[in-house]
Amino acid sequence: MNELGALLLYFIGTNIITFILMGIDKQKAKNRRWRIPERTFWSLAIIGGALGVLFGMKGFRHKTKHRSFVFGMPTILILHIILIVTYFSMS
Repeated sequence: MNELGALLLYFIGTNIITFILMGIDKQKAKNRRWRIPERTFWSLAIIGGALGVLFGMKGFRHKTKHRSFVFGMPTILILHIILIVTYFSMS
């Protein structure tokens, strides 16, 4: 597997996990149970799961009133895209 393929698998896996956790957290919120800390979602976004958070926000209607999520997650995603494009254009 080449470098791009490995990176793609990493991002797919990270975003699937993040999306699932958004769904779990939404269910916990509905049932007034222990929640997944926001810092977990921020950490996952920083390591590549920003798209999973964005899809979770739309799909589960979760954390959509948090301005930090509404503006922060797309910003992180854009930064990741810029970094990836820059890295592979230099290779």
